[in-house]
Amino acid sequence: MGRNLQNAERLRPIDLARGHGLSTQAIRNYEEAGILPAAGRSPHGYRAYTPLHARALGAFLALVPGHGHRTATSVMRAVNEGVVDEALRLIDESHAQLLEDRRTLHAVESALRDLERTPASEPDAAVSGPGGTFIGPLAGKLGIRSATLRAWERAGLVRPRRDPRTGYRVYDEVDVRDVRLAHQLRRGGYLLEQIAPLIDQVRAAGGLEPLEAALRDWRGRLSARGRAMLAGAAELEAYLRERG
Repeated sequence: MGRNLQNAERLRPIDLARGHGLSTQAIRNYEEAGILPAAGRSPHGYRAYTPLHARALGAFLALVPGHGHRTATSVMRAVNEGVVDEALRLIDESHAQLLEDRRTLHAVESALRDLERTPASEPDAAVSGPGGTFIGPLAGKLGIRSATLRAWERAGLVRPRRDPRTGYRVYDEVDVRDVRLAHQLRRGGYLLEQIAPLIDQVRAAGGLEPLEAALRDWRGRLSARGRAMLAGAAELEAYLRERG
């Protein structure tokens, strides 16, 4: 490590906590979780932190908005254990997920453009036509559980018909479209009760403005997340330099 923590300026837990609106218990919890390096101890057993701990705390709190609490914790733990390559791998995965979310958003926007070009009579023809897919293959293709699709059905997001002979759910083309839209919006952080009226708007051909507004909000949150990642990277780099 770049400096001797025992010889650096000593800080109390309250000194770290005050600057970030945290409790002293939160500081102790962060240390126990490996987010902060282990603190030194006074002759009486009190924790003694240093400016390096303050830098670690700042890095963690800056990482959380862009990467989430779990990933930020894993990153800091890896750094403090001296496994910097693992920390960088975790950050790369988080950036890759952001890129995938941007691609997902683009796919939804493309789906909206397709919906705008779909004649009003086409969905009925698709529903009444033969064929379709069952719940298992559809769930597998989307990487979700069959139970999730059943929950979406109960919430009114999708309305598959039942095969008259087997009673199995059958998802036709329009059902698959609704499932895909629901899946993309869930990826964007929307709740089921927020998604249901949007899909109802699409079904009723009452206009796509509500969904378009939701996508604009999603796009804004992705941009905010990207900027938060930049801020987190700057703080983490400063902490790495401080560690030496």
